[in-house]
Amino acid sequence: MRSGCLLAVLIVAINAFGGEEDEAYRHGLSFIYPLELEADFRHFRYVDPEAPKGGTMRIAMFGSYDTFTDFLDKGQGAAGVGFTGYPNLLYDRLLEPALDEPTSQYARLAEGVRIADDGGWVAFKLRRGARWHDGEIIDFDDFRFTFEAIKEHGAAELKSALRDVVAIERIDEDEFRYVMRPDTPRDPAIPLMLGRMAVLPQHYWATRDVSRTQVEPPLGSGPYRVRNHALGRSIIYERVPDYWGKDLPVNRGRFNFDVVRFEYFRDDHVRREAQTSGEIDVAHEGVAKNWANEYRTLPAVIGGWLKQELLPISSPAGLWFSVVWNLRLARFQDARVREALTLLYDFEYINRTLSYGFYNHGRSVFQASPMEAKGLPSETELALLEPYRDQLPDRVFGPAYQPPPTTGFGRNREHVVRALELFADAGWRIRDGALRNDETGEPFRIRFVVISKGLIRTLMPYQDTLRRVGIETTAVAPEMSNWLHQMRTWKFDAAMRNYTPSHTPGLQLVNYFASASASQAYGGNWGGIEDPVVDALIDTILAARTSEDFLAATRALDRVLLWNFYMIPRSSPPGYRLVHWDRFGRPATQPLLRHAYLDTWWFDPQMSERVDQGIRELDH
Repeated sequence: MRSGCLLAVLIVAINAFGGEEDEAYRHGLSFIYPLELEADFRHFRYVDPEAPKGGTMRIAMFGSYDTFTDFLDKGQGAAGVGFTGYPNLLYDRLLEPALDEPTSQYARLAEGVRIADDGGWVAFKLRRGARWHDGEIIDFDDFRFTFEAIKEHGAAELKSALRDVVAIERIDEDEFRYVMRPDTPRDPAIPLMLGRMAVLPQHYWATRDVSRTQVEPPLGSGPYRVRNHALGRSIIYERVPDYWGKDLPVNRGRFNFDVVRFEYFRDDHVRREAQTSGEIDVAHEGVAKNWANEYRTLPAVIGGWLKQELLPISSPAGLWFSVVWNLRLARFQDARVREALTLLYDFEYINRTLSYGFYNHGRSVFQASPMEAKGLPSETELALLEPYRDQLPDRVFGPAYQPPPTTGFGRNREHVVRALELFADAGWRIRDGALRNDETGEPFRIRFVVISKGLIRTLMPYQDTLRRVGIETTAVAPEMSNWLHQMRTWKFDAAMRNYTPSHTPGLQLVNYFASASASQAYGGNWGGIEDPVVDALIDTILAARTSEDFLAATRALDRVLLWNFYMIPRSSPPGYRLVHWDRFGRPATQPLLRHAYLDTWWFDPQMSERVDQGIRELDH
């Protein structure tokens, strides 16, 4: 149903790059999908513009942080300083994404945006009156400094995204433009990326090293500033009462809390205890078992004070914690080995017994979106795939990938037999109780490195099956910063990661799957996929200018990725598991691209008093 609605709003021409060059600045930017709000809109449709200000929201975070600069490859960034994403409380950006439109972004720091007819540059007109928290004006020099700092010192994924942006140029006092590399395909996702990048204050960083991690809260310009923090444990933001942009249409009705407090937990059990005792207001429940079992009998839940809520999300669901193989290791380079390993994974059993049936079975990188491959390839898809027929598995040209069916009881003899045949074809056979390489005698080993102990629990049935066929396997869940370092430097045999694409995932796909990022230190292609067909299809996605071409290319790529078994598409979420105390007012709205409790809810004193009274009754 959601996919049908999205298809209904697809348009043939790209909004940003169509027709003659328009000299007038526009109030927003979109790609494939149209802008839905007129230039004189007063506020986003999913907010209450009269929402009261005040109160506190306390949010649980998992892991820790060790830097306030999340635009570098170093360290784990603090909550609230997202350079291109969410949450970003500290910084402004040129354009603000609309959460009820697939790709639209509307003017924030920019008063307007325009793009050259050939896509060779994107220009922004700065809004006058924008200033940093110390009163200094935000100007072109800040954007030039930010651009040059990211090009020289930024994280590999940021550098990759901006590789075809070669310069930033002043047009006049309030106008500047980013210039694209000549004679290269125009990626329409780049202007959107530039629009949502935060801007850094040049004068603040003049006495600091922007290439190093920072434990001192930096100067910002956004709706909040850091009031206090305990490194790795908590951050307290306070609302800036004279924030320059509080009355902008994109901000009206948002950022309503006087104080936002992020509390970090390294143990999910401790986090849950903190929340159920009233020390935390809002948290994402990361464990399906807990979601199914740990709340329903709590007196606070029965009394209606503590709420469990599955939030539907309108962005593509994608895949959660797919098993990723490190293709840099010889034993994972044979597709027959990867298919055999997929056959041994019994999702139905693991989901039924450990996740209480919560997840949908993963089948697509673009799951729950129009970009997902289904059925047989269309003529347009076939036209993209046919030139590479001799490089692709025959199954790519048949029905879309479907996970191998299982009994759901952990014993799938036919799959084990077929897996052993595939291992043997690839040169691996069981000898002396171990699966060994025919030529070298090397035993097959898999060391899983994952982000949490909860994921180790869900791997255990799979590990048991692997051991039954002679594969030696271990699993570890290091501290988050250590885990992230191991992922970025490829110190694993197998890992688990989320793929949650946007509605225009071109740059994401380059980071996740393109050959150029496979050998790039700290890049996003953790698995090390180097496939010329994948590269060609990503280029086609980037070059698409119509909905037909765009969707055909994403679906073709989906088929190639899944039928090459580059990952086990483990599961896909039906929504966002939110647990919160019923202290807050909220606007009535349809599903959004992400949860929006932080920037659209507000503190309600009467509701909060009811909750506090309930907690007092429980204490007695």
